Amino acid sequence: MDFELSEEQRAIQDTFARFCDERIAPQAEALDEAHAYPKELVEELGELGFYGFRYSEESGGSGLDLLTYTLAIEEISRGSMSLAGAVTMQSLMGTKFLEMLGNEDIRTRLFQPALEGKKIGGICMTEPNAGSDLGSLATTATKVDGGWVLNGQKIWITAAPNADFFTVFARAGEEKKLTIFLVEKDFKGLVVGRSIEKMGVWALPTSELALDDCFVPDTHMLSKEVGDGEQHLRKLLAEIRIVTGALAVGLGRAALDSAIQYAGERKQFGKAINRFQAIQLKLADMATELEAAGHLVRYAAWLKDNDKPHHKQAAMAKLFASETAAKVADQAARVSASYGFAMEYPFQRYLRDVRFTLIGGGTSEILKLIIAKELSS
Repeated sequence: MDFELSEEQRAIQDTFARFCDERIAPQAEALDEAHAYPKELVEELGELGFYGFRYSEESGGSGLDLLTYTLAIEEISRGSMSLAGAVTMQSLMGTKFLEMLGNEDIRTRLFQPALEGKKIGGICMTEPNAGSDLGSLATTATKVDGGWVLNGQKIWITAAPNADFFTVFARAGEEKKLTIFLVEKDFKGLVVGRSIEKMGVWALPTSELALDDCFVPDTHMLSKEVGDGEQHLRKLLAEIRIVTGALAVGLGRAALDSAIQYAGERKQFGKAINRFQAIQLKLADMATELEAAGHLVRYAAWLKDNDKPHHKQAAMAKLFASETAAKVADQAARVSASYGFAMEYPFQRYLRDVRFTLIGGGTSEILKLIIAKELSS
């Protein structure tokens, strides 16, 4: 592996670093406090072509590799985890199945505008009694003349109030296997329910969703055949975990930067606290662990890009990066002492938002089991 980024990768990294510093970071606090979906920034990232990074030129994208994509994601999450969560969902889970499996009408009417940020896509997998355990998903799809009738409850649906369409996983056929359907927001029987009050990522609405005898035409069954949903989903899991690791690294960098700035400005006993060894040791540990996390994420992305075995490394990258970011956010708050407890400083936002990365893409406990299984296979 060549640790040196290409000119194109450095240019993209620089572009999104500037976008973070000039457009995202100045608004992050206000968006968070207002619990306001960052619609304007979502659209601006569409203008930058971000949503097409992982799609081929034939599909209307730019065909960039996963490593380059993680560089951009890291910079976006450095500015705002709420925005990063929204646009990651849009550029991967929210649109991927349309690109992979959608017919010409779906690709023209929904997928292409979504690449520009003009349409918002969501994904509906998690249910009140089914999270990591896909086998517990209970939403059903019953075949009727001309289509399917979906019934079930979904939860933790990202950007649901803002979405124009949803990719829904439901059980269909005699064997009740997972099958993928596309449900548009105006379909009768689709109800976006209450918004879930969360401790973090306040600018990214998350809601319940109900499917009550929701009719979905045959044209909107995305699966090529009944029951193939799980195999399509598993193709994306490693990529989702690598990207979640990049989200975590970006937030960790923001927390570290804030801690460094604070330590240079805060004075006690006649000098800046960054002159005290206790603070220096904290900052050194934070920087070292973040550097390691960043390299692990990039290595996993490089393996994926080069068609090498990468599922174990993807799990490791997400596990280590999210746990490291959580530790760094905590240590950053400790560096700022009582101000780490104050809402006027960003440390509390980092502490709250980092939980998003500990859950998305699989909990740390699930990831450890995956890694252990890989080690014994």
